[in-house]
Amino acid sequence: MHRHEADWCFACNRWGRRQLVRACFAGLSRLGDGVFWYVLMALIVMFGGSKGLPASAHMAGTGVVALLMYRVLKRCTRRPRPFASDRRIFALVRPLDEFSFPSGHTLHAVSFSLVALAWYPPLAWVLIPFSAGVAASRVVLGLHYPSDVIAATGIGVVLAGASLWLVPGASLLG
Repeated sequence: MHRHEADWCFACNRWGRRQLVRACFAGLSRLGDGVFWYVLMALIVMFGGSKGLPASAHMAGTGVVALLMYRVLKRCTRRPRPFASDRRIFALVRPLDEFSFPSGHTLHAVSFSLVALAWYPPLAWVLIPFSAGVAASRVVLGLHYPSDVIAATGIGVVLAGASLWLVPGASLLG
């Protein structure tokens, strides 16, 4: 299974070596480092009306938990990044840390998006494609295996769901 996943990662990474593709995915990845989410939280506070501050605080709290979760998981699993395990795969941007599992960018993108969408459903047209792009960028750039991204998506969904259950005022179910 690992070899099959490495082949997928290699195919995506090879495609990402094209200058325009690399620039696009590197940009998405960079925005997913936090810039996009900090700007979104600030805009929600400024223009979100009476629920702007609670929504932004909810996103920030979820983000702190996501950060702690992914750091613990990376230390426990210590899975090498694809470019460190397979000579065919190149890191097309500099990684933020040494290990691959799970994708912190994806975990944050999913959890932030779901919490934001619970408060402001009309943001779906921006948040869903952006989060999918961030997740894809991690494989294309040679930093994560597809399973890192899939697992991070699941963890992000569970985290956001728990957060929405614990914090009154927002729901994805309407």
